[in-house]
Amino acid sequence: MSPGSATRDYIGGVGGGTSDEELYASTADELTRFATGLVGPSDAPDVVTEAVISAMTSREWPEVRNRRAFLFRAVLLTSKSWHRSERRRRVRDTLALGPTRSEAPTHHGEVHEALRVLSAQQRAVVFLTYWSDLNPEAVGQLLGISEGAVRKQLSRARKRLREVLT
Repeated sequence: MSPGSATRDYIGGVGGGTSDEELYASTADELTRFATGLVGPSDAPDVVTEAVISAMTSREWPEVRNRRAFLFRAVLLTSKSWHRSERRRRVRDTLALGPTRSEAPTHHGEVHEALRVLSAQQRAVVFLTYWSDLNPEAVGQLLGISEGAVRKQLSRARKRLREVLT
């Protein structure tokens, strides 16, 4: 196997005769790990479920050539939506509760909290680069963005993390 073929196999996803059930079975754990990096462990399974259902029932699904990459993009988009909903819920809850004496401590680590300052796309790029050990080309193919955009998002994410963690 040549060095480039591993990336092509990884990115190429599941082809031709694979059923939706087989595709889901082969990517569910990977999608859940990806979603965990984007929204945290407690909400990741829900985000993946919503994303997969949305993707597989979309009009585009029968025509999609790289379904694996399509599912990764669906998880990214669903996580963005989840963050918007979560933000609105927190504002609503804060307004309903009124001012409190102190915020409850979080059970997340410092790094997990630092990742929250990144945009969903930046978290996705960081996760796929560092936790999935993908190169910028592979990340770009999974997320449907250019290699240059991956490098730019990764650079911005690193800068922001340095600011927050130091």
